[in-house]
Amino acid sequence: MNAEDFPTPDADVESVTPETLKSRIDDGESVTILDARMSGDYEEWHIDGENVESINVPYFHFLEDELDADIIADVPDDREVTVLCAKGGASEYVAGTLADRGYDVHHLEDGMNGWARIYETVEVTDYVGAGTLLQYQRLSSGCLGYLVYDDGEAAIIDPLRAFADRYFDDADELGVDLKYALDTHIHADHISGVRGLDAAGVEGVIPAAAVDRGVTYAAEQSSASPVSQARQDADGLTTAEDGDTFEVGDVTIETVATPGHTTGMTSYLVDDSLLATGDGLFIESVARPDLEEGDEGAPDAARMLYESLQERVLTLPDDTLIGGAHFSDAAEPANDGTYTAPIGQLVEEMDALTMDEDDFVETILADMPPRPANYENIIATNLGQNTVDDEEAFTLELGPNNCAASQESLAGD
Repeated sequence: MNAEDFPTPDADVESVTPETLKSRIDDGESVTILDARMSGDYEEWHIDGENVESINVPYFHFLEDELDADIIADVPDDREVTVLCAKGGASEYVAGTLADRGYDVHHLEDGMNGWARIYETVEVTDYVGAGTLLQYQRLSSGCLGYLVYDDGEAAIIDPLRAFADRYFDDADELGVDLKYALDTHIHADHISGVRGLDAAGVEGVIPAAAVDRGVTYAAEQSSASPVSQARQDADGLTTAEDGDTFEVGDVTIETVATPGHTTGMTSYLVDDSLLATGDGLFIESVARPDLEEGDEGAPDAARMLYESLQERVLTLPDDTLIGGAHFSDAAEPANDGTYTAPIGQLVEEMDALTMDEDDFVETILADMPPRPANYENIIATNLGQNTVDDEEAFTLELGPNNCAASQESLAGD
């Protein structure tokens, strides 16, 4: 059913915004959530946390003429309950039904769609390069992006299409001009914002190594061209070769080829202080290697990833920060609230980074989670082979990212 198809509840039901709910969770309040979505959707992703009790009772149970008492037996009647659904229509009806029975309830405004629009910025205080570095955090999917700015200029790494306007608003507030929008690779879990930002006047950048995957909006690269001449502006987009640099004020962003997660996977070293690794290395795990060539190509991709980590990433100074494009529930944020960590710390905590190649490959192929929802459509969209409007793009990327090689953290105990 659509939100507008649900009957209006007799009881007045107040709503709570996603931002307010998140603040309550962040403040350590005990929060009880009744998730009224279908069980499959709930199991794929839902709001959780140490101080969150989450209960799943699909909305259709509340459409019966007589509500079965056993169905709501687990819904507490001694404290406030927040009811949510996908878009906010079903939850208002369910909350009203419960309110008629004396429950203390309200419902989440815009449901999980609203939750997916929470997008926060946190300063990376351990960054010691020129300028200021911010980390964007999308709570619902664990997507991370980076905004570095200095002397009136800014660059964003791994922007999301859903938040293109937000980047311009933030740049205006900071008094800077967005100069570059850089993608680390062809993403499989969200729709990239690089092309949209480029169309709005920002110089969009994609890895030259990603073009061979079938990108429709970049010109072919000349293999005979030297690195200094390899950057080409194709239909408004720039392609970056290994070793290319981009200047933002006094900040230098260096392109570092790190294939493995994909053949075109590229990292960006931000002023020798933070390596934005895309999906190559996370603070709690390493990349999964099966999203480009499937299970058959995963072993070779895993060996490519091992070489990239050993020769391009772990050779950097131990105090170089790692900042991936995602975080999972297993990730522990740094003291500044960002999902970053020094290379030296990750080497100490993550056995996979000190294994020999055969053990590494065996380890990361052993426990890969389900592939991201709609990943084939998302990849096709990011390649330019599939066209979707903003609403469809937003819907495609709802849910967890699942781009790491493990269900649980590979770092620490």
